[in-house]
Parts: sequence; structure tokens; C-alpha cells
Amino acid sequence: MLRAARISDNRQTDKQLLKPAMPPRPQPPTTPVGNTDAFTPSPTRPVRVRARVLPADAHLEPHQHAWAQLSYCDHGIMQVTVNTGEAVTYIVPPSRAVWIPPGAWHAVTALEAAQLRTLYVHASAVPPPWSSSRVIKVSALLRELILALDDNPSEPREQALTTLIRDELAVADTQALGVPLPHPQTGDKRLRALCDAVLRAPAERATLAEWARDSGASERTMARLFRDELGLSYQQWRQQVVLAHALPLLARGLPVSQVAAASGYASDSAFTAMFKAAMGQPPSAFQEQTGQASAPGVRRR
Repeated sequence: MLRAARISDNRQTDKQLLKPAMPPRPQPPTTPVGNTDAFTPSPTRPVRVRARVLPADAHLEPHQHAWAQLSYCDHGIMQVTVNTGEAVTYIVPPSRAVWIPPGAWHAVTALEAAQLRTLYVHASAVPPPWSSSRVIKVSALLRELILALDDNPSEPREQALTTLIRDELAVADTQALGVPLPHPQTGDKRLRALCDAVLRAPAERATLAEWARDSGASERTMARLFRDELGLSYQQWRQQVVLAHALPLLARGLPVSQVAAASGYASDSAFTAMFKAAMGQPPSAFQEQTGQASAPGVRRR
């Protein structure tokens, strides 16, 4: 395997600050963010809903708001990249949502046709600990509250729904479901090159020692860089890469056996065990939840 040939010092410009954690697709035309004036939150209306439909491969260019945002789609699957000092890319199914703090640069790509119901949250209503991006689990109650707030409620009802949404956000479970990337300018170039190589070959089961040897650093050095710059061990980081690779494939209805093989797993059971530990459900249940279960006789998270 020619891993060394794939690892190179890919210099990145400012325009590459929000690098996707997936093998690049042909770059589609960007979809304008559009006028947000009608949805701007305020101290008196601190939570607003903006609904829009994005076709598959639609890409909202990197942008930022003065307010916080909860990126959520009630069907479809999206990729959200957030930069709050380091870029983190999340692959988001309907059962999850991405919290984006005020002022953070972010970009959204619809990996499948998606119905977005984005919450805009005024800075005064942001829970104090939520100064960084995160993935939350969308409870059945939060899902219904978002739908109700999007239904043009009366002012008293909007206030009541807003209070409930804020309470539900404050107690929402978080989930480690993102791929952090080294800073494009200040991150260690060896770590950047290794991460780029792994992202281009998510099915390759090379050890950190093998990747490190090809990058010209020791395994110990690379392990330290993962901890210091990304806050994860290599194995933890690679699992996030595998999930980011596998979720869209599962959402498109590919058989779990094919997704497992494409993710570098020799057996369906090993892939399923990893997926269940990370997502709290087997991949077959995830497919049923997204309405993309494989046809009987084809289907074997």
C-alpha cells in the first residue's frame, strides 16, 4: 500500500478553513444563505425557527451569525462544519442536531434531500456552558416543540413554546459525533497530512505506527499531537471518521454488510458493535429511523 505517496503537506488557504471530513464530492454550486431578517431572534423573541428544503448536494456557503443556531433536519441527512478555533465536521441524521455558538463560522451540505428546521437562538438565551459546538440528541418532545414553533403560533403560545424549548435544550443529551481537524495554519503539518490521508482512505485499517512511519514522525509523537491538538486518541478520532463515512451510506439504504466493508470492517458484527456503542442503536435501526432500510433479502450501525 502506498500510504507514503498519499501523505503530503497539503498547504491550505483561508478558503479551506472549513474542510469537509469526507472524500470530496464534485463541488456543487453554493446555495445562498438568504435574507435572515424575518427570523432574527431578539431578547423578546429569543428563539425563532427558519424552515427550508435543501436538495441533495446543496451547499450553504460558510457564514456566521450574531446569534446561536441549532442545525436540525426532520428528514434527510446533512454535513455541518463549524469553526470555533478548530474545524469540526459533523454528519447529522434526523435524530441529532448541531449546536453552533454565536459568531462561529459554519457551512452546511445536504448529503441527502433535507427538510431543515433551524433554530436561531438569541445570545442572551444561550445556556452558559454552551460556548462550543456540539451534537445533541433530539428528543421526541424537542422535535414536536420545533414543529409547533414553526406553525406560526400566537404570541402567548410562542412564549410558552420558547420556554419549553430552552428547557429541553438545557437538558439535552450530547453525543461525541464529529471529526476535529488540525488548524490549517497553526496545526502541525505532519498531523494535517496524516489526517488528510486517513480521510481519503477511511476503510484502510493501518495502525497509528504505520501512518506515523509514513509521515516521518514517531508513533509516540503522533499520539501526542492527536491528544494535544484534537483532544482525542488516534483510535477515538478514527472511529469518528468511520462514523462520518458510514452514516450517509446507511442513510442512502446501502446494506449494512456493504457499509461495514466500505468502512474497513471484516465482519458485520464488529461494525454493528462499534456503531451501537457510538450511536446507541444498531445500524439497521438507524436505517429504519431514517426511512432507508434495505429491501428484504438484501439487508443482512
